[in-house]
Amino acid sequence: MDGQEAAKAHALRVVTELFPDALGALLGGSAAQGHATAASDLDVAVLLPDSDISRREVRRHEGRTVELFLNTLADIPEFFAWDRARRRATVLFVYDQGLPLTDPHGHVARTRQRAQEMLASGPPALTTAEWEHGRYALTCFLDDLLDTAARNRHEQLSLADQVLRLAADLVTAHHGAWTGIGTWLPRRLLSADPALGTALLDGHLAVAEHADPLPLAAAVKQALDLLGGPLLEGYRQPWRP
Repeated sequence: MDGQEAAKAHALRVVTELFPDALGALLGGSAAQGHATAASDLDVAVLLPDSDISRREVRRHEGRTVELFLNTLADIPEFFAWDRARRRATVLFVYDQGLPLTDPHGHVARTRQRAQEMLASGPPALTTAEWEHGRYALTCFLDDLLDTAARNRHEQLSLADQVLRLAADLVTAHHGAWTGIGTWLPRRLLSADPALGTALLDGHLAVAEHADPLPLAAAVKQALDLLGGPLLEGYRQPWRP
């Protein structure tokens, strides 16, 4: 049994043993794509009857960490809308790309179709206020990065991380693409803009390995030019209680 089949068999045991009333389930993440190692988490989405409650849980099963995305059928529309609004669509991608484990009534197939339709519509566009705040924050972090002496590596690395995350969110938004966190940040960024994404990631690496912020700064300036330019003077942010 290869790694993918072993992961699928393990995920089915998780569902059968822990959620005997499940209406359907699928395996997502790297295990579903055949990229997982023996130590990788299992991402498992489970559809529950409406008498249960939607939630996220982390369990340890047979020595392996299992990330569980648990949703009742009634909650799926609202939950998917919330997942799309975050512009990461974590669970939408689990349903889109996952491997069905059990689907006796066709609920997984119908939920997958709903997820695919929402993914096809793309993430919501940023508002004007969100664009302006993003440009302002990125400009501020970039200035701080260039002003921070290399001898203070803690501050320099923290700023480089902030700059990369924010730039990735804005560049993916510019292209109408999904963003990501963790391992998915570079994947989504490179998919949205291979050239600029590579420059940003290589620039971040230059800070980490050589304490040199200039390549990252050059890439961020290129990103800001794409987004309307740096923004400091003249920025306003209304506040309401």
